Amino acid sequence: MHRKTFLKGLVGAAALAVAGLPALAQDTIKIGEINHYKRMAAFAEPYKMGIELALEEVNAAGGVLGKPLEFIFRDDQGDPGEAIKIAEELMTRDGAVMLTGTILSNVGLAISSLAAEKKYLYLASEPLADSIVWASGNDYTFRLRTSTYMQAAMLAEEAAKSDAVRYATIAPNYAYGKEAVAAFKSVLTQLKPDVEFVTEQWPALFKIDAGAEVQALERAKPDAVFNVTFGTDLAKFVREGTTRGLFDGRTVYGMLTGEPEYLDPLADEAPVGWIVTGYPWYDVTDASNKAFVDAYQTRYSDYPRIGSLVGYMTVQSIVAALEKAGSTETEALKAAFKGLELDTPVGPITYRAIDHQATMGAFVGTIAMKDGKGVMVDWTYKNGADYLPSDEEVAKLRPAN
Repeated sequence: MHRKTFLKGLVGAAALAVAGLPALAQDTIKIGEINHYKRMAAFAEPYKMGIELALEEVNAAGGVLGKPLEFIFRDDQGDPGEAIKIAEELMTRDGAVMLTGTILSNVGLAISSLAAEKKYLYLASEPLADSIVWASGNDYTFRLRTSTYMQAAMLAEEAAKSDAVRYATIAPNYAYGKEAVAAFKSVLTQLKPDVEFVTEQWPALFKIDAGAEVQALERAKPDAVFNVTFGTDLAKFVREGTTRGLFDGRTVYGMLTGEPEYLDPLADEAPVGWIVTGYPWYDVTDASNKAFVDAYQTRYSDYPRIGSLVGYMTVQSIVAALEKAGSTETEALKAAFKGLELDTPVGPITYRAIDHQATMGAFVGTIAMKDGKGVMVDWTYKNGADYLPSDEEVAKLRPAN
């Protein structure tokens, strides 16, 4: 009899616990954030700090839909398989209403594919690959950050203004590098049909033989160079190119090189005169961006990187979509993201309904030396909406959903 009474009580307690789960799950609105926090800490941590700053502001103002907003941060170690496993746990066990995150494009593409299969919303905040919204685009994936094509097109526009005709390119031999070079060549030849690409160098990612690459570029005698290397590859390329005189009398157009994550580690070796995309946080004067920079520095006693800005805007985007949807249901959120408009530190942006790409732009300027380190000068902010293909072109690039 005692055993029966115990079992009856145990069943009753379990029932009460299960009954209480929905109420607990509804205490906050949970977002599943997947990223490479250990493998790419220098990039992922500023991004996370931007998210946390925005979350503090949102929740101090009362949250969203009457509830606090919560991010569940999970580390995928930069492994697509691990990211998929985590995404499924976030969806089924942790109560996340949607997913966001990733820096590496191969991981972003894996989560995007899962989102389409499971009909679960994914905001690709940082991965740059064009295929995320075009060739592999789907109805449940949206992308915030300025894409590879957009940034390459901005630099091609600058290149078209010069007298250079003979171009060389150097890019890591994987999807991002290939897409960047293809976009730069396509846009530049449209703007200036007489240009010629005299050599293309494709070092393995993070395994560059910088001396050999610089020699190969120099032998081709280009008028200008388009560079897509980054991280340790960029540092080696800059050092060897400077030492061997590759950059003398030539303009180099550099993808991402002006971002603090990449420019700051170069210190006094920063390549003066390069035209680059980046984030001149130290020089912004418009009210919304200045307010973000000031709030970030006050909160962390540190300066924002481009990842910090993207993390902050990720939260802004999700809050705007939740408020527009008036719901946490996937289909309502998906409909809300299509054509979503919101104000951000870089001004108004829109998530295009045609391809789910946000119109976040990029800063383009020239590298100069100040106080012993590289900075961006003579920069302008270019609206991303001006550097995207037309609806007709997108229809050819993107599969029907």
